[in-house]
Amino acid sequence: MIVRYWQPFQEMNTVKRQLDQLFDDFAGVETAKATWTPAATLVESEDALTLHVQLPGVKVDDIDIQASREVVAISGDRTAPQLAEGETLRRNEFRYGAFRRVVSLPVAIDPKQVTADYEAGILVLTLPKAEDERNKVVKVSVAAAKPAISEATEETAAQ
Repeated sequence: MIVRYWQPFQEMNTVKRQLDQLFDDFAGVETAKATWTPAATLVESEDALTLHVQLPGVKVDDIDIQASREVVAISGDRTAPQLAEGETLRRNEFRYGAFRRVVSLPVAIDPKQVTADYEAGILVLTLPKAEDERNKVVKVSVAAAKPAISEATEETAAQ
């Protein structure tokens, strides 16, 4: 006996893909430039945050990075390749045009120390934590407990 569970989100994604295909077939290929948002991953270590952003096919010169203590903004443009004479684009699932990704950071960083590397379509930003965020250790003092007065001490004092 096979038990199947209903997966509504999977069915909605299937219907969405089918509708997208229907509209693509009916209207041709989308020609308007649309803003897209690249995928990102943020990892925290003791001294820094590391932000990985997927930007396949984007030229280094087309990437703009702005960093402040609490936010990093990455924007730019990915241009679509030109078709050769006689070629017709029948399907396009790649995203082209302007992109923008703004990432709020969980801790303050030192924006002057941010470094960026770009290889194989992955932008890697190293975001060193601000000095006041590093080694944020606070000394906690424990108050000494007051000695309890025992009944025997009170009886002795009463005599």
